[in-house]
Amino acid sequence: MNTAASENSVSKTKLDTKLLVGTLLFCLFNKPALALADDAQELAAIKAQMRQLAAQVEAIEQRQAKRQGLKKTQTALAGKGRHNTGLAGGKTATAALGSGPVDPAIRFSPDTPPASVAQAGGLPLRSHSSGTNPFGFEWLPASQEVVGHPRSAMDLASSSPSSITQTSVDHLPPVFTIGGISVKLGGFVELSNIARDSNMTAGPATAWGSFPYANNPNHGLSEERISAQLSRMSVLMEANPRKDIRLQAYIETDFGGAAGTSNSVQISGYTPRMRQGYFTFTQKDWGFHLLMGQAWSLVTNYSKGLLPRQEQLPAVTDNNQIPGIAFTRVPQIRIGKDWHEKYWLGLSIEDPQGTVDASTFSKSCSPNSSSFSGSSVPAGYGQSGTSCAYYQNSGGVLLNSGTHYTDNPAPDIVLKAAADTSFGHYEVFGLGRWFRSLSVMPGESTTRKHTHFGGGVGAGLTTPLGTKKLQLAGNILAGEGVGRYGPSLLPDTTLNSRGQLTPVPEIIGSLGLIGHPSKSVLLYTYGGVETAGRKSYMGNDGHQYGYGVSDLNLSGCSIEFGSCNAQTHTLASLTAGGWWHFMEGHYGSMMAGLQYTYIRKFAFKGNDGFGNSVSPTTFGNTVYVTFRYFPFQ
Repeated sequence: MNTAASENSVSKTKLDTKLLVGTLLFCLFNKPALALADDAQELAAIKAQMRQLAAQVEAIEQRQAKRQGLKKTQTALAGKGRHNTGLAGGKTATAALGSGPVDPAIRFSPDTPPASVAQAGGLPLRSHSSGTNPFGFEWLPASQEVVGHPRSAMDLASSSPSSITQTSVDHLPPVFTIGGISVKLGGFVELSNIARDSNMTAGPATAWGSFPYANNPNHGLSEERISAQLSRMSVLMEANPRKDIRLQAYIETDFGGAAGTSNSVQISGYTPRMRQGYFTFTQKDWGFHLLMGQAWSLVTNYSKGLLPRQEQLPAVTDNNQIPGIAFTRVPQIRIGKDWHEKYWLGLSIEDPQGTVDASTFSKSCSPNSSSFSGSSVPAGYGQSGTSCAYYQNSGGVLLNSGTHYTDNPAPDIVLKAAADTSFGHYEVFGLGRWFRSLSVMPGESTTRKHTHFGGGVGAGLTTPLGTKKLQLAGNILAGEGVGRYGPSLLPDTTLNSRGQLTPVPEIIGSLGLIGHPSKSVLLYTYGGVETAGRKSYMGNDGHQYGYGVSDLNLSGCSIEFGSCNAQTHTLASLTAGGWWHFMEGHYGSMMAGLQYTYIRKFAFKGNDGFGNSVSPTTFGNTVYVTFRYFPFQ
């Protein structure tokens, strides 16, 4: 009797233990927060996974049957189809696969999600409480993609395909979710072979304004370089708190940085750098847009609207674009308004920085050459004494100590209006800039602060030429102190006789034709020009100072190892190239690109020391052969 009671007690203890463990497990995996999960969406995901497993089982069985030399009869297939009827709401796995051989890589499209599910880029955002992960992190099922080849994001029909110019991440499905945020990955691996007929000792970004004159031994000395530095990665995070609100965060990086230890001797260890990193807020009903972070300047031409990742960038392979394209990529705060996504207005407050030409001035004025940079400024005609001008400093904390940064009193401001019509995209804008310097006038011991205003106006267009297979894209920017916005980096300013930074007049412009002979081929040709005007003064010593002076002795510019301090007047370029999208499948896409650029550089006229006029000029040729692998597309 005691033994039976003891056994009953032990059994009861075991039962109580099982109930306790079961209760704990039930509590762990059925938290109140998780009870809010969208059952319909969860059920759809489970069904899709079951269909995929059924397809894999079918494929394995068929392979086994082939190895054994057996053939399945139609009756057996039908029986297996009836067996799997409940897996897909009455649809059989064999019906989904078709009558052909089963490919285990085929991924089924999911059931249609309920209308209440928030949408992001046409794909459902998983609920914060969906799934069984208490942290809200969940991999999206492979069934997000359709049967067969997924819809390609390699759309080359645009005049500026984002798959080439950026990463086309907007057109890709989410990889996973974190809470209510979907995460998309984009990018490519690139290998470029760069050949230049003048040695620039440069990577896959050509310093267009630095092609040497004949006095430099590098002129005519060809350069061969192979680089993978422009391999690029991007992450786009999206959320839709409400149907009319969208939040996005975008980060884009490549390996275009070079640390102090970087070299190409044994290990080409070049460093990652931030290309873009910004947050956007969109209120669709109001047509309101906000951007904060580092992005392409609002000065950049756009192909549609004024939204990020819609920039009209030429589909070129050189990371420094081509001469004549106006752009920067800088930190900014931008607000925008659209009217029915047809008319647009944007205002951007952007990080300022200036380029200064002080080549005709000595540097003997700097009190501390390691940190504070200045120039000795000769007196102007009718004046006496020499001024000292200070306008830039070495980089400090979190900036590059090996370069200089100008003293900026205010950010650059861009105001742009755009219109999207049935016959193209058109835009106009205004740019405002401010330049500051300190000067010590003759006979004085303290500095005076000077601020000068610069800026300009510009326009852009993108329009089809009678057919969708041929498009015209163009841009222009004209003003004073706008050289920073051109890839050739003509100077924004120079100094006057009082040690003040004065803006240099400039024009930047380009025009391009983009053709699409087939869906997998894009061809382009661009012409571009950047030109600067004169901004100089006559010194009391009878010599000219500033930019665009005409009394420099330039006789050495055509003699090897001769002295040449010519100032650039104009750069003109012609670029032609194309892309071929030659491979696409479940495992990504591949493209090949070929580009040729011819550039001609003209200097301001000088003399040969005997009163004869001299007009130095030089040229350069650049050829790119590029391959890119897009694993996400």
